[in-house]
Amino acid sequence: MIEAVDDGLGFVLGPAWRRDCGIEPGQQVTVHIAPEGPQRDHLPPDLSEALDANPAAGQFFDSLAQFYRKGYLTWINSTRRNPELRAERIADVVQLLADGKKTRPKP
Repeated sequence: MIEAVDDGLGFVLGPAWRRDCGIEPGQQVTVHIAPEGPQRDHLPPDLSEALDANPAAGQFFDSLAQFYRKGYLTWINSTRRNPELRAERIADVVQLLADGKKTRPKP
């Protein structure tokens, strides 16, 4: 978690974190932060193009936690052997995302 530290902001690590990785209190370290979960540049081309064509859906997808992104991707990817169903699901997902839905309705 990012907290106020002195005159700025910092990551405050509890004793367990420091003990397990050998960091001493007050020691400066370099932290690399990367987005978690599937990102746009790692999506299949057909889904990526569909999200690019609907900016509202794309922006909402980008705002979702990885759990929700993976849920949509799993549902789409379960159709690998049926291209027509895959296209339908991509269209459904894009519409759901454009409508601000984090998950698809249960059947």
